[in-house]
Amino acid sequence: MGRRGHAAETSGRPPQRIPFDFSAASVFAAPFLRRSGNRFSMNAMSAISTKGRMHFMVFTESFTAEVMCRFLERLAGHFDRKVHLVVDGHSAHRSKKVRDWLAAHPDDVELHFLPPYSPELNPDELANADLKHSLPKQHRARDQDELAAETRRFFRRRQRQPHIVRGYFGGPHVRYAQDENPMSF
Repeated sequence: MGRRGHAAETSGRPPQRIPFDFSAASVFAAPFLRRSGNRFSMNAMSAISTKGRMHFMVFTESFTAEVMCRFLERLAGHFDRKVHLVVDGHSAHRSKKVRDWLAAHPDDVELHFLPPYSPELNPDELANADLKHSLPKQHRARDQDELAAETRRFFRRRQRQPHIVRGYFGGPHVRYAQDENPMSF
């Protein structure tokens, strides 16, 4: 399996053509739930490709450069070629720690930044919306561990449903990513 393109939360002006198959990655918080006055939340990061592949990480801490580096390490470990990850302008993506990690792994991952303030250009935002919509409505998680388990269950289910993941690239604002490209993972 080869390394391929990815992308993350987006923003701003229309993107220029990316010379590799577009995949998307984003960081998002699963919705917090209230139960008996308790509030808890879960964070997740995912990367998707136009071929229907999905990689994810669920975590409880805030999204930081350290978390981003951990995700990059995990993502790079799945491929034998360079991963092109399209990301938004989040401060963790642009941090010195992430730049240092990328400099130490030039053959593993390359980041490409999308314009600011344009989440509609990021297909992985549809995965985020899908996650929030798919969490059980009748049975609410009782604690953070249960919410994490439900979030992981959602991502594992989507990993077995590549047709749905490919569908995230079907929106009018993200169709640009569907151009044929041999770099898709």
